[in-house]
Amino acid sequence: MPLTLRIVACIAVIALAAIGLACTAEPDEQKDPIIFNDLGWDSALSQNRIAQYIVEMGYEYPTGVVSGATVDLFEGLRRGNSDVMMELWLPNHAEAWQDATEAGEVVSLGESLGKLAQSAFMIPSYVQEDNPELDSVDDLKQERFRAIFAGSDSDGRARLVSCPEGWACNLVNETQVNAYGLSGAVKIVVPESESALHQELFDRYEDNEPWLGYLDTSMAPFLKLDMVRLEEPPYTNLCWATTKACGYDDTTLLIAARPELLMRAPEVAAMLRKWGLSSDDYRSLVVWRLDQEETHAAAALWWLKENHAVWSQWVSEEAAEAIREALDGGELPAGWPTE
Repeated sequence: MPLTLRIVACIAVIALAAIGLACTAEPDEQKDPIIFNDLGWDSALSQNRIAQYIVEMGYEYPTGVVSGATVDLFEGLRRGNSDVMMELWLPNHAEAWQDATEAGEVVSLGESLGKLAQSAFMIPSYVQEDNPELDSVDDLKQERFRAIFAGSDSDGRARLVSCPEGWACNLVNETQVNAYGLSGAVKIVVPESESALHQELFDRYEDNEPWLGYLDTSMAPFLKLDMVRLEEPPYTNLCWATTKACGYDDTTLLIAARPELLMRAPEVAAMLRKWGLSSDDYRSLVVWRLDQEETHAAAALWWLKENHAVWSQWVSEEAAEAIREALDGGELPAGWPTE
């Protein structure tokens, strides 16, 4: 019964209190929104849209997003400005993660998307086929190889496309270039966004032109194109904690959350603990989105409709039924941002 009608009913029967009957007017329960960190890359945006749909349609919690640079968003999570970060990358954020967990500011709800590989030294396979002796980062010190990637804006050095500003890997890549002794051979170029990085690589690949730069194995160009990683010294904990003159470790993507979420929305926290979007699941989503030239929200809808057997394992039976009905009815989450 709506609140107004319940109050009226209480007034109408107030006299009944004298004979031991009571009437209370409790307001409908209002659930606070669950705020997701909208990180600026494809996999995080895709996972957010899927998670938001499940949370709103299956568990009836409103959702929202906050956007910004990765480091800033994680600091905001620590302060309580948001509730969930679907992708906290380790080892990229290892020190900040350790500080935050020791302070009791965040908790891990498990992993998302599986293990990833990443490197700032990826090239198209056709470049290596034309230059078979180019197979390691150390080879970039040779003039004949760095000239392959030189551009009008690189002063004769190899042009290396790094991560966008605000991503943790941007700082890591700069440290690696210096640690490898490549600062005189490589000019780092910082793209405006992930989409700008992708578009440049797709354009150069189509024209069979050289390209050198950062990719991880969740990125659309890696999933669509034939790319090769130049050899680097293998990762060790000591190397990463000191010089970083070694390759990235296989990346773990944690689902980070505020501790309060476990009490405020235990069913949502339980769902996120069961989250299991595999690399194959994600690849199918990316390929569909690129082929259809659609948004992350549209791709999330497509994936949810096509993969009931996957996501239904993460949720309760009641939530699964509510989500299915919402999909059949064409409902959209109110918390999805405009893309």
